[in-house]
Amino acid sequence: MNTAGHSEATARRGLELTPFRGLRYDPDRVGSLAAVTSPPYDVVVRPDGLHQLQSADPHNIVRLILPQATTPAERNEQAARTLRRWLSEGILAADPDPGLYVYEQRDGDGMLQRGIIGALHLSEPSEGVVLPHEDVMPHVVADRAGLMRATSANLEPLLLTYRGNGSAAAAAEVVERTAEQPPLLATTTEDGFSHRLWSVTEPADVARVQSDLARHQALIADGHHRWATYRRLRAEHPSPGPWDYGLVLLVDTARYPLRVRAIHRLLHGLPVTDALAAVDGLFRVRRLEVPLAQALEALAEAARAGNAFLLAGDGAFHLIDRPDTGVLARTVPADRPAAWRTLDATVLHATLLDHVWHIPEDSPAHIAYIHDTAATVAKAEHDGGTAVLMHPVREEVVRDLARQGVTMPRKSTSFGPKPASGLVLRALDL
Repeated sequence: MNTAGHSEATARRGLELTPFRGLRYDPDRVGSLAAVTSPPYDVVVRPDGLHQLQSADPHNIVRLILPQATTPAERNEQAARTLRRWLSEGILAADPDPGLYVYEQRDGDGMLQRGIIGALHLSEPSEGVVLPHEDVMPHVVADRAGLMRATSANLEPLLLTYRGNGSAAAAAEVVERTAEQPPLLATTTEDGFSHRLWSVTEPADVARVQSDLARHQALIADGHHRWATYRRLRAEHPSPGPWDYGLVLLVDTARYPLRVRAIHRLLHGLPVTDALAAVDGLFRVRRLEVPLAQALEALAEAARAGNAFLLAGDGAFHLIDRPDTGVLARTVPADRPAAWRTLDATVLHATLLDHVWHIPEDSPAHIAYIHDTAATVAKAEHDGGTAVLMHPVREEVVRDLARQGVTMPRKSTSFGPKPASGLVLRALDL
């Protein structure tokens, strides 16, 4: 995997993964491990999903990753107090020895994913070691930075991918051999995914994994804001030190390909009728009186020919496609690669949000980014807003742009499955 001006052969260094003493729930002190886990903070659909998680168990990890209070300072302090209390009460406890962690996810459809969790040394973008592919929103980075400062912890791993060298690679061999042993924990969450976790503490195995990964680069699949947060906090703290590292899950997609899904938009305060009136004459508009599954099939078919979106919120679906070439020429920046200029996310943000609907993309009061398709539609119908449903971009397009050093519009992709939050945490003061 090459970047502009960088290759795996010429990068100053590759991935530097370090063992750590993981913080984990004591299963005897909580109702169940499944009841204390959560999706990543930015996947939780609020407020319904948040309330459901909070009520699942008084110690659900959502109380740390999404604390609820009036101000950001109060939320961060609340999370810090909660973490200190759970540690003092033994709800969370540090493993006795530093290690890397093998993490496995399975679903009922035969999907299997395995990867390695560890503390990754932070690198500069110019080094071409960790490749972002999306822009970030400054207010989200500031929010996550405040939470990490207050708790002095990495509360959930971000998801990175790399392309390994097949089953003969040392890291793959350690992962597969470890997964044959009894796990530290095993649980099945309500979404049907089973999760298992093992520790790798044998020095020879740790060294084999580290030596293998040192020859690779990684793509950020999920967690751009947390990676930017790690880098911001590293600049604030003395180096060398624990803030030079961040908690990650590394998945070899040569062995375990990820799924790529779209992230949808919910436009607050913009009724569907107004959204459609504004695009009249700029896009072809077709009303679909069909169920969601069929509407998504129509979107996929239209997306094969060019930019296409589904609007919803009034009880029907509206397929908009075939954008006017003139409006694209006026609104989409011309100084980027063609693969970037033709992305649905590019056209959505540059043409529709900025030019047609005049909606600021970084204002939570105007727009929400939601991973679940049905939930996006339901919230739009409930709130009187507009759901904009996206078709997922292909993984090879993401990788190609990342190699060129070109970032996609924010929230362009959703790689998965994502690691469950709450299975292993990293305290920076251990």
